[in-house]
Amino acid sequence: MAKNSTRSIEETTSLNLQFEKRGGLLPVVVQELSSKEILMVASVNREAVEHSLKTGEATFWSTSRNEIWIKGLTSGNRIYLKELLVDCDQDALIYLVTLDGDGVCHTKNQKNSYRKSCFYRKLIPGKNLLEMIEP
Repeated sequence: MAKNSTRSIEETTSLNLQFEKRGGLLPVVVQELSSKEILMVASVNREAVEHSLKTGEATFWSTSRNEIWIKGLTSGNRIYLKELLVDCDQDALIYLVTLDGDGVCHTKNQKNSYRKSCFYRKLIPGKNLLEMIEP
């Protein structure tokens, strides 16, 4: 079976992440293990995934700073990788994580605490306005 044949990607038990398919980066959805709440969406490169798997620290590629980013080094709000889910094409991931801190978002709520999730607003249908949905 060829290394990157459809079958070798979709029907294998071997990890064969397709970084080259997306310019070296893969999207990763970060989801809290216990609640299943989606906390953030980020990018990872090979080094970030390897660091996450080796240390358990959720690690990403910062597209704004062009560098490896270990979540929580600055804010203290760390997240730890507990499970890694890989999609059928091996070009998108889900990090199932636990939190150690207030949350993952770099923004703060009215109480000056970091928001648990980056998804704290929803669209009001027909109005093109956003409504705050955080507690």
